[in-house]
Amino acid sequence: MRYKKADLENPNNDRFIFYKRLPFINTATSSLGQGLGAACGMAYTGKYFDKASYRVFCLMGDSESSEGCVWEALAFASHYNLDNLVAIFDVNRQGHSGTLPLEHCMDVYQERCETFGWNTFMVDGRDVEALCQVFWQATQVKNKPTAIVAKTFKGRGIPSVEDAENWHGKPMPQERADAIIKLIERQIETDIKLEPKTPIEDAPEVNITNIGMTSPPSYRIGDVVATQKACGLALAKLGHEHDRVVVLDSDTKNSTFSKIFKKEHPERFIKCCIAEQNMVSVALGCSTRDRTIVFANTFAAFLTRAFNQIRIAAISKSNINLIGSHCGISIGEKINSQMALEDLAMFRTIPNCTIFYPSDAVSTEHAVFLAASTKGVCYIRTTRPETAVIYSQHESFAIGKAKVIRRSADDKVTVIGAGITLHEVLAAAKELSNQGVHIRVIDLFTVKPLDSTTIIANAKTTGGYIITVEDHHPEGGIGEAICAAVSMEPDIRVCQLAVLGLPQGGESSELLDMFGVSARHIVMAVKCVLMN
Repeated sequence: MRYKKADLENPNNDRFIFYKRLPFINTATSSLGQGLGAACGMAYTGKYFDKASYRVFCLMGDSESSEGCVWEALAFASHYNLDNLVAIFDVNRQGHSGTLPLEHCMDVYQERCETFGWNTFMVDGRDVEALCQVFWQATQVKNKPTAIVAKTFKGRGIPSVEDAENWHGKPMPQERADAIIKLIERQIETDIKLEPKTPIEDAPEVNITNIGMTSPPSYRIGDVVATQKACGLALAKLGHEHDRVVVLDSDTKNSTFSKIFKKEHPERFIKCCIAEQNMVSVALGCSTRDRTIVFANTFAAFLTRAFNQIRIAAISKSNINLIGSHCGISIGEKINSQMALEDLAMFRTIPNCTIFYPSDAVSTEHAVFLAASTKGVCYIRTTRPETAVIYSQHESFAIGKAKVIRRSADDKVTVIGAGITLHEVLAAAKELSNQGVHIRVIDLFTVKPLDSTTIIANAKTTGGYIITVEDHHPEGGIGEAICAAVSMEPDIRVCQLAVLGLPQGGESSELLDMFGVSARHIVMAVKCVLMN
């Protein structure tokens, strides 16, 4: 490896991925199996965006190679000819609690890697000279990633421990540890101090700070646009603003409208196929060392299978932006298994995660630009049905700031919605107003962080009543977030309208009414609250 010891974050340094979190390792991959996907993102960035000489090395155990995401990554690297990537399989035949099925069948590992299109070397992992030779040979390979399958023995050279089961993660008794250290010291045959070679300094300077919207959204109040389409248009616009914006797709670009970005910026569009776990890991890799502004776009329901990868992104303090479309029952005539009704709950548990839930095209464009300049994991929840634009071109938005979009001195209840349900709330407010009942309407914009100050202040001026309406299951959703926010306010009561039970296909409006989150049900809930 080439790197500067005194400057471990230097963009020209080679990258190393390992399951231990060390100062020179940018990602936490102790949730085994995820390292290679992140390495793919780093290698892709180095080859296609930076066009630099740095190389990426990923050390994995044979046990974690059972994970399906490892093979997703192997296929990705081969497809994109990542010849700057080297994966080292440490085949010691021992798992955490026993021997692995393949044990030391080295030829099987080699055949599998070669079948996935990798240049593969088989080597004695204890032979330093042989390892140096294959690492050099890997630098000569073009248009293929390299796998090094190294045969090793766990606890090599330690009496009664070498190649023995049930030693994984167990501390050695102190008296034995002292003897083992002395044994190892006696085996050291040189006192040469090794120094790494300095990297080739050909990575371009990159600045991804101060991302701002240089022109306002072009929508007008009353325009009818689905927020997931507005999101695709916003990504394309952002791509023109900054040449380091990258979009990843899991074969859903036609539905999520990321095809717009692909058309306008094809060289920065990464097709990840139906492999969402690997897509999130690749996004993590692309974002390391602040080389790109990365967005990964797919159906929100499909992100649930990548939850562990999202956790690791947060633990690694990565700056990645995830977009989930086709949320809730409002997607209408679709397979009910594609209706995301638990995504808010999932992302609310992610530390330091920012959750945007825009309600129209203008707020969606702002959400995309805000996410691009926000640290940590960001999630943007978009809606499939077309909805009216309710904000002017010059409306401003901020993270953690809700919008009070309808108010009067006679308001009796505060009703809170987001996305599709905000439009149901506005319809209900109009109907109630015709009946002489006035309600205050709040658009959350961000579910996390939540604008507790605005919510509590408005609830107190409307009799202490709050009704929440969401196209999501009640567990972990908007209603529960608001209940937590007002839990220390004894005079505030919350009524939650959410999707109960298993979803089913149908017309969007029919499903919203069937599951109790339509304007009709909001009107009923307001009247019920006021009666009681």
